[in-house]
Amino acid sequence: MTTETAPQAATPAEAAAPLSIWGALQANLREYGLLLVLILIMLFFQWTTGGVLFKPLNLTNIVLQNSYIIVMALGMLLVIVAGHIDLSVGSVSGFIGALAAMLMVGWKFPPELAFLANPIVAGLICLVIGAAIGAAQGYLIAYYRIPSFIVTLAGMLIFKGLSLSILAGQSVGPFPAEFQLLSAGFIPDFIGAITLIPASQGVQPLVLHGATLAIGIVAVVGMILLSIRTRARRTARGYESEPFALFAAKNIVIAALVLFFTYMLASYKGLPNVLVVMGILIAGFVFLTKRLTFGRRIYAIGGNPKAAALSGIKTERLTFYIFAIMGALAALAGMIYAARLNSATPKAGQGLELDVIAAVFIGGASALGGVGQVAGAVIGAFIMGVLNNGMSIMGINIDLQQMIKGVVLLAAVFFDLYNKNKA
Repeated sequence: MTTETAPQAATPAEAAAPLSIWGALQANLREYGLLLVLILIMLFFQWTTGGVLFKPLNLTNIVLQNSYIIVMALGMLLVIVAGHIDLSVGSVSGFIGALAAMLMVGWKFPPELAFLANPIVAGLICLVIGAAIGAAQGYLIAYYRIPSFIVTLAGMLIFKGLSLSILAGQSVGPFPAEFQLLSAGFIPDFIGAITLIPASQGVQPLVLHGATLAIGIVAVVGMILLSIRTRARRTARGYESEPFALFAAKNIVIAALVLFFTYMLASYKGLPNVLVVMGILIAGFVFLTKRLTFGRRIYAIGGNPKAAALSGIKTERLTFYIFAIMGALAALAGMIYAARLNSATPKAGQGLELDVIAAVFIGGASALGGVGQVAGAVIGAFIMGVLNNGMSIMGINIDLQQMIKGVVLLAAVFFDLYNKNKA
């Protein structure tokens, strides 16, 4: 008589056998490919522009020119992952910029309401109104089942008209100096300047912004420690992990890029205020999408809305919140854009929604919903930004620039669909 024994469950150490390098590359092709594409594009334009791209002034300009795109791309990522689209973000940002200009410069308030012209108060009012606009659109989409394409297309037209109306077809500015600091200011050097090369006859001095260097080094150390902790946690729970060599190489490349970027900023004026705002938002959205139940539910409704609803997720309320967040970020982006121009113009925000949506799709988000990462959206935005900047330095006509960006977007979506069909 023989007896059979049930197979024993694999221990965490056995279940966490690392993938091969090739298998890990295939599993994370989009993530590694995006970073590689960004590096190659930057090296290409560094060569074709005669070294202009990597100059500290130009790198700072790339950050300032694309800050509002990245801010809106974070919200658009949630919208697209949830299976929707928002075509109104460009018009909403332009309208909020116009509203901020009228509050601070255009409208003359009586003494008892003069506080409304204060940059901080006006900024808070604009953020609340932006969130309310997004919430109103989200309410129609979530509870009345009107397709997001239709609702936000209508919003695009409405707020474009409102911008023209409150500005009366004219530019309004300049803004108070405090408001301009949002986009044109730099963090103070609370550590003190660091002199690498002192001034001497025939030699230009090299002085670095100490606070920027310190923040960059702390950020790199923090990212590495977080990556090590995440890898250890995944291994302990029995998940497959990438080979250590690939893990180390990826972190070394990212750390080198961040340190190089930090050094270049420190050799100019330091860390722009808007980059600090972006960093806080990016960290917050990474935490939201990877650590919070709210973020995981967004991916659930994007992957299968009916299954998510049957599992108890309140899909309507979640959609409402997503569009409210998108509206607030569009408002913030509108104020950053206006502060950079130092005026609100009737055409502000025109076409920005296309760059925002393109950045998210290039960053790996699926047009079908349920797929996308914050890091991908940020890298996608920088790819668009470097393309714009590099082609402008080379003197490429704007019509050809638009064609090239269209080809890049189409290639990214085709690559995404190809991978899905192959899987």
